[in-house]
This record gives sequence, structure tokens and C-alpha cells, in this order.
Amino acid sequence: MKKIISCLLALLGLNTACGQQPYTDMNVDEFDKLIAQPDVQLLDVRTPQEYGEGHIAGALLADVKQDGFLDKACAMLDTAHTVAVYCRSGRRSASAAKQLAVHGYKVVNLRGGILEWQSKGMPVTTEESGVRGQGATRAQEASDVFTTPGGKRVELYPLVHASLRLVINGREVYVDPVSKLGERTLDYSTMPKANLLIVTHEHFDHLDKAALATLSGDGTQFVTNQRCADQLGYGQVMRNGDETDIDGLHIEAVPAYNITEGHTQFHPKGRDNGFVLTYDGLRIYIAGDTEDIPEMANLKDIDIALLPCNQPYTMTIEQFVRAVRSFKPKVVYPYHYSQTDITPLPQLLKGDGIEVRLRNWE
Repeated sequence: MKKIISCLLALLGLNTACGQQPYTDMNVDEFDKLIAQPDVQLLDVRTPQEYGEGHIAGALLADVKQDGFLDKACAMLDTAHTVAVYCRSGRRSASAAKQLAVHGYKVVNLRGGILEWQSKGMPVTTEESGVRGQGATRAQEASDVFTTPGGKRVELYPLVHASLRLVINGREVYVDPVSKLGERTLDYSTMPKANLLIVTHEHFDHLDKAALATLSGDGTQFVTNQRCADQLGYGQVMRNGDETDIDGLHIEAVPAYNITEGHTQFHPKGRDNGFVLTYDGLRIYIAGDTEDIPEMANLKDIDIALLPCNQPYTMTIEQFVRAVRSFKPKVVYPYHYSQTDITPLPQLLKGDGIEVRLRNWE
């Protein structure tokens, strides 16, 4: 009878399943090999103060002792990929691992925690944007890897705010690269030169002349709107509705503008661009600065979408949800969200068959 009760409690998430631990423990060497895999999600469950004093590079942060831990963690993590958790000594992360496992995650816990990690001479960083590897930055760690219908690889790297790096079958594409916003900085000199640069419009959080110069090399191509080309004195101009092909990448310039009364001066209709990039059948929509404009309903077969979410400049949470439902991408990333709380979005779109991926853009 005791065993039956234990199993019932396990099903309710109040105990481990019939005495079986619902997650895996790994030693430092095993854990190090695991988190080197690009699709593994690394989670630090200590306090922000502990995290700031030194963490494993590339780790997301969710304090397991804080109210709302599960909501925050689930908003950041994808159940399709393994979650690797750690804390100071392994106790708090064991608790976090149990909670996440009950919610459908495959979880691995670092035995002995970061203390054991450091005792083996493994590196930590104090930089929020750090990733694993000497001389690397967070911008050099792929957040997600996609495969085209033809089996080719596309990597997506969140940078900062609206800045994005894509590696499309080995070719480097940067969208709205900006070096500094607030206290966050990116050193583009540590990154590969661009094959293609794309800028949606001329606002300071999208157009950065120094970043463009740093990323430009022999043969770099640059696509933008008329206003940016006028300011810079160079660039291939695309207007809403224009299409072009560059090295096998099909590019469509689509509208991006404000529609709310009192906000239309920020992004007037017809001036700025969003872009749809199509490579080997994979379609990526980068919305730029826009609200939930009616033209979004014309978007077809979008695999990956990046949409802004910060009024008064772009969309509210409610507008974001309406926009996504109007064209139904397979995966959507909220970006350009500044101080907006985007954590409700996965739950709001849960029944729509659309995967919401929250990443650290800000």
C-alpha cells in the first residue's frame, strides 16, 4: 500500500516516481561534455548575487528559492531539449530538477554543483553575456539550430534588443547590428565578418555605423531602406514589396509601421522594412519595428518569426498575440521588448500550436 501511495504522489508531482529519481546526475566531466552540445539548455538556479559572482558561461538564471521559479524557468526553456541544471553544491539544483522533470523536461543535474566544477579547474565567468570558450561572447553561442527542408543548417544567435545574427549554410548574416544599448555592449571585432548586412530603419537601436564598418569585409553586401542608404551613402535599397536574391537567399521587404493613434510618428507607413528571408524552403520573418498591421495576414508558411513587443514604439502583449495568430508561424521569438514582461506569451499562445521561445535579448 505504501508503494502505491508513493506512486500516486509521484503522478501529482509530490514525490519521485515509485522511488525512482526523475532526473539524471552527472559528474563534472560528463556535464561538461553534455553542455557543449548546441541544443542543451544550461540553467543556474542560484541567487542573482551568486550568479554575478561567477557562473558557467552561457547559463540562464532562475532562482529556485524565489516564488514563481517554475513559471520563469518554463518560459525560458523548451521541453524538446535537455535542461542541464546546477547550483552551489547540487542540493538546490536537485530540487529544481525534480520540479522541471514533473513538468515534462528531460533534466540533468551537476553533482556537487559549481563548487565541484571549480575544484576540477573548470572555468566560470562574471559576465552576463559570457559563453563557454576562451575569448568568446554570448553572441558566438547559437541559441537555436534549424534544418531546412533540404537538410541544410541555419543557426540563430540573439544579440541585443533587435540585433540578430544568422548563419545560413555557413554564410554570416547580421540584422540591425548595434554595439551598445544601455549597459550592454557587443564587440563585433570578435565575430566573423558579414556576408550580408540588413538594417530595417535608421533609429539608433537599429542603425549603428560603427558596427556596420566593423562587420564589413571584402564582398559584404548591405540591404536597407532609403533613409539609411541616404544617411550612410551606400547600400542596396529595398522598399516595401521589393524582392531580391543574394547568394541563394531570397529576400522580401515587407511593411513595418505603427497604427495606434498618437504613435504613428515613430514608424510611419511606407518608410521602414520588415524582411522575410527564404533559404532552401525555410522562411524567416524579421518584423522590424511594427504593430499588428493588416499586412501580416498575407504572410504565408513562416517557419520562424521575430516580433517586437514594447509600446508605445511597437506592440503590446495583446497586439503581439493577435499578430502571431494572424499568420501562425511555427516558432516565434519576442524581441525588442525592453522592459516589457514577455513571460505570459507562451501561456497565452499555448493552445494555438505555435511555439514561443523566450531568449535573452535585453
